[in-house]
Amino acid sequence: MKTIFDKNIREQLINRINKINKENNAEWGKMNLIQMLKHNTYWNKWILGKENHKYKQAFLGKIFGKIALKKMIKDEKPFDKNIPTSDQFKVKESTGNIEYEKSEWISLIKEYEKFNNLSFIHDFFGKMTKEQIGVLVYKHTDHHLRQFGT
Repeated sequence: MKTIFDKNIREQLINRINKINKENNAEWGKMNLIQMLKHNTYWNKWILGKENHKYKQAFLGKIFGKIALKKMIKDEKPFDKNIPTSDQFKVKESTGNIEYEKSEWISLIKEYEKFNNLSFIHDFFGKMTKEQIGVLVYKHTDHHLRQFGT
């Protein structure tokens, strides 16, 4: 199973991020390129435990979260197109510097080499093992890179 905690996988993802340019358009979804980049920066800061995020599982997540997580990370199948995102990760700002946003995202990807946010609780899936986090982060990153053709 591919995981963000594998150095070779991180390098592959970084290479794909580096290929992003202003010509990349979404193949699905409502985000533009800047929104996708900012979404991923914010999302990874949440996973990594930066910026004093609050960790709390939603009520529906307590009922369905573990089942959904197992389904999403049980195999190598990429995430489906147009999967919903929590309101906290929806980026309204649609302008910015592509190269700056890419460098921010890449720096966060590199930080998974020393991941230690043991207090992380996903807002829907709840408490996760490091292995589950690794697969989820890989699949989330791959999902958005595929969304923009890289």
